[in-house]
Amino acid sequence: MNHGQTSTDVILIGAGIMSATLGTLLKELAPDWNIKVFEQLARAGEESSNEWNNAGTGHAALCELNYTTERPDGTIDISKAIKVNEQFQVSRQFWAYLVQRQLIHNPQDFIMPLPHMSYVRGEQNVKFLSKRYEAMSAHPLFQGMEFTQDPGKLREWVPLMMKDRKLEEPIAATKIDSGTDVNFGALTRMLLNHLKEKGVDIRYKHSVKKLKRTTDGLWELMVKDLNSGATERHTAKFVFIGAGGGSLHLLQKSGIPEGKRIGGFPVSGLFMVCNNPEVVEQHHAKVYGKASVGAPPMSVPHLDTRFIDNKKSLLFGPFAGFSPKFLKTGSMFDLITSVKPHNLLTMLAAGVKEMALTRYLIGQLMLSKEQRMEELRDFVPGAKSEDWDLIVAGQRVQVIKDTVEGGKGTLQFGTEVVSAADGSIAALLGASPGASTAVHVMLEVIEKCFPQYLEAWKPKIKEMIPSYGLSLSENPELFRTLQQSTAQALGLSGTKQEEASVS
Repeated sequence: MNHGQTSTDVILIGAGIMSATLGTLLKELAPDWNIKVFEQLARAGEESSNEWNNAGTGHAALCELNYTTERPDGTIDISKAIKVNEQFQVSRQFWAYLVQRQLIHNPQDFIMPLPHMSYVRGEQNVKFLSKRYEAMSAHPLFQGMEFTQDPGKLREWVPLMMKDRKLEEPIAATKIDSGTDVNFGALTRMLLNHLKEKGVDIRYKHSVKKLKRTTDGLWELMVKDLNSGATERHTAKFVFIGAGGGSLHLLQKSGIPEGKRIGGFPVSGLFMVCNNPEVVEQHHAKVYGKASVGAPPMSVPHLDTRFIDNKKSLLFGPFAGFSPKFLKTGSMFDLITSVKPHNLLTMLAAGVKEMALTRYLIGQLMLSKEQRMEELRDFVPGAKSEDWDLIVAGQRVQVIKDTVEGGKGTLQFGTEVVSAADGSIAALLGASPGASTAVHVMLEVIEKCFPQYLEAWKPKIKEMIPSYGLSLSENPELFRTLQQSTAQALGLSGTKQEEASVS
């Protein structure tokens, strides 16, 4: 049965961190706009944003070795690490603004101070880490980073990792205390609760089935109420598709030319979680290692302290896997139904190019628990199988598109905004570092889709994000000031975070 049509200014599809962030930004910039959110699951942040479905690293490029590469001449390129860190600082400033204005409360429920570390073994890797440390610690954004090859020092930093370790080859680590653990599920729920209080209409168990352009330039959505089975029609001036793995299908349904010749490659992840509190207590850091040869960037092994529901946990992974679903709660036909005449050649080209990746993912899928434990023992030599359980993390859909550099069917790692030329609709595709850079990415959506309001909105944006329009790398004084003020607002002060930013 069909209900009457209801009109609104903005419709956000998906109740994850991206929609929650965009909705919160727009409510601050245009408080009188009507906003609706449709989510097909029963509550917010249940897919990629959920705390058990992502690593919660607060990707600030402090420990992820895949953001720094060695150039042919042996020097280290840290440009990507700088870029990702700058983007994370934008998120940090926005969260601090929300806490200071009492729009969200109890920041410790979603962010905790935690050292970020990189760890390597073997002579070549130790040389690389040493050069990386030299390059990064000299940069204002990464001041306070420490490097050691000393087993005694490493026992202080990571006792669990050094226990029972046979030192048969060189080993080294870097550590920086300004890292954090972020619970993006909790943050998503906080932001959506805030939006609800502000009068935003959030409808759970509502699935967007179709969307089309009307003659007067609006977007019309057919939305199914999964509880009653009724179909409703909703129109909006602007639509944002922030449905994680579900975004590609909805982008295709919109029919916008910008959504053509784009495909998706789903990758699932598994984590080992420690269920022994005694073991959990012996580790206090996020420690990232080096990906094995042939592994994709999202499969960098890491041993993470997590704070979930105010309880300390320990996770190791991710182990990649393959499933044709685009969402954890998706359909086995997601991949096949995403192949259209316009992206068929792109998808076929990617299939040929990524044979090694496919073989790697299938190999990962076939691993037994004991084989996964062997990988964990590279980090925790004395790990016992009975202390660790396997959990399934979220689905990620990597973007496949034709690029100048990579040619036809190139697999993209990262997040990407696809928007219509007139700015009336935008979709977010891709994966990591996603959630950590949500504020930066949603400001990009605002700049692309609302250029006519930007001049009027700029003062408010600057109030929310003081570094807006500036490079923190080029303004180290501003960076230090903001590092201190955001640490204070987010309850990260009184830790080594403060000392690192002042020194």
